[in-house]
Amino acid sequence: MKEMALSLLTRAKEEGLGGRALADEPLAGHTSYRIGGPADLYVVVRGEEDLLGWVALARKEEVSYFVMGRGTNLLVADEGIREIVIENRCRGVRSLTRSEGVLLRVQAGGSLSSLAHRTAKEGLGGLEWAVGIPGSIGGAIVNNAGAYGGSIAQQLQEVTLLNGQGFLRRIVASELGLGYRTSRFKGESWVILSADFALQAESRDLLAERVASYERERRRSQPKEPSAGSVFKNPEGGYAGRLIEEAGLKGYRIGDAQISPLHANYIINLGQARARDVAALIRLTRERVWKKHGVLLELEIELVGAWGPEELAATIGK
Repeated sequence: MKEMALSLLTRAKEEGLGGRALADEPLAGHTSYRIGGPADLYVVVRGEEDLLGWVALARKEEVSYFVMGRGTNLLVADEGIREIVIENRCRGVRSLTRSEGVLLRVQAGGSLSSLAHRTAKEGLGGLEWAVGIPGSIGGAIVNNAGAYGGSIAQQLQEVTLLNGQGFLRRIVASELGLGYRTSRFKGESWVILSADFALQAESRDLLAERVASYERERRRSQPKEPSAGSVFKNPEGGYAGRLIEEAGLKGYRIGDAQISPLHANYIINLGQARARDVAALIRLTRERVWKKHGVLLELEIELVGAWGPEELAATIGK
């Protein structure tokens, strides 16, 4: 794999591609879990032209690639990701005024939380529920992120993307299959470039109050240790955290991975947790909740990288 990385670095230089590229880069330093082995080649891009260039190069060389946002919803295998990882940090914002409000066009590598804070301060309502969500805008679209009764689907109008055939397309939100923590992006080899959000003018004071309320609630109810947020989706009519707590697993620990004593739907890294420790806790949780409640919990986080087929299937439940 080292030869592949060196070859791609040479080709990228010949083609004038920008971005910071590192061979055999540990991904633990690039995920909110602080867990994960190395990528064969890790590239950070800050401009859309470079993002498109690296994806085109990988496709031309027939090398697998993975476009990553801020690594906040991922559990990367201890053996790493044996391909190119392209971290999208493109974060431009354009404001397009309309008669019924404001349309914001934002690049997918920007921070969703930062955008939520910014728009609230400018008196634009619609994204304030996202002030504590740490991921990228692109990742939030893929997972239709939501909190406190709000979600990406409510404000998203359209996305610009690179499809699997290498063509740029604009697709309206109604065609993206946005559902509870899911979208069509999970079944397509698409790369999100930017998104349009429709926002409405609201009182800055009222928005500030909402933002402060949401931030207080997050500090009260969510652990501070490294994690990937909620591990499981809430089952219909219930809460995953409550089911896990009732199964007697709150605070349960394997290695340095622990089901949070504060919120049972979080698995936290106490310092030196490995991906396999987190995966073992996921499997145990699914088994215990199924035995006690007859509910099969579905993962909200995503397992990526060089997982063994049997371990992967057992962990995600397929």
